[in-house]
Amino acid sequence: MTDLTPIQKEIAIALEQLKEKSLITEAVLAKKVRENAKIQGKNKAGICLKDLEVCIEYLAENNQLPFALHLNSANDILIKRVVSDGAEWKLLESDAKKRRNSSEKSISVLTNGDLRGKNTGGKAAKKRTDRKKLNYRDFEEE
Repeated sequence: MTDLTPIQKEIAIALEQLKEKSLITEAVLAKKVRENAKIQGKNKAGICLKDLEVCIEYLAENNQLPFALHLNSANDILIKRVVSDGAEWKLLESDAKKRRNSSEKSISVLTNGDLRGKNTGGKAAKKRTDRKKLNYRDFEEE
């Protein structure tokens, strides 16, 4: 897994863990990635098609785990495990790929940036809840 980005590694690990299922939805895969990587938030985030395609190719070539990608009418990715002997992995066709790429502009997807807090051991970003205001009536002039 040396040639994969951190998010692609997490996706590949999740696909290997879910290999017993014959059909994996994008939502189930994204949930597994968030669970494994301990990503807080982004509960509605999906998986980027480009990252998923790299993982499908990697698993087929290195782990002999062939998957086929499909797109449903809501532009959600469906991942089917190919179980027949000698079957090849299959990516999306060009028209389905265009549809998915255009819909990704309006949805949230998991990225390498979501893994930064986990990998660097840094603190998660804190939201500012209240602002301190300076009361200039309490100042004493000297």
